[in-house]
Amino acid sequence: MKKTVNKTKTINGVMAVTKSDLEMDYVQFLPDNPSVGQMEAFRGRGLGQLLSNGSFEFTRTKRLRHKPEYKGTYASLSFGADGNDRVTFVVPNELRGQLPTILRKDINQIIKYLQKKGFSK
Repeated sequence: MKKTVNKTKTINGVMAVTKSDLEMDYVQFLPDNPSVGQMEAFRGRGLGQLLSNGSFEFTRTKRLRHKPEYKGTYASLSFGADGNDRVTFVVPNELRGQLPTILRKDINQIIKYLQKKGFSK
């Protein structure tokens, strides 16, 4: 079992909040004493909450990845952890004229795969 270590760092500073015409907020934190290496940089998706008293919190959320169950030439089938099943097609632009044929061929391969696995009759 993996042990989780929580590390907390406190930094004093000013938070600037900009509201645009489209009601999309931009939040920026400016530390009082900025220095390189003070914090480890990160970029990720998550949930940020700005309360009416000025408190701000951000919690990272894990991205759900969907490993393909079946991978064809241009299509893949995945059963998602979020309860949704996906069929994804990725076709290069230069094959756009052949798209109906490619879609038909690959979806038939996925149907055969599902029948083989016992999903349908």
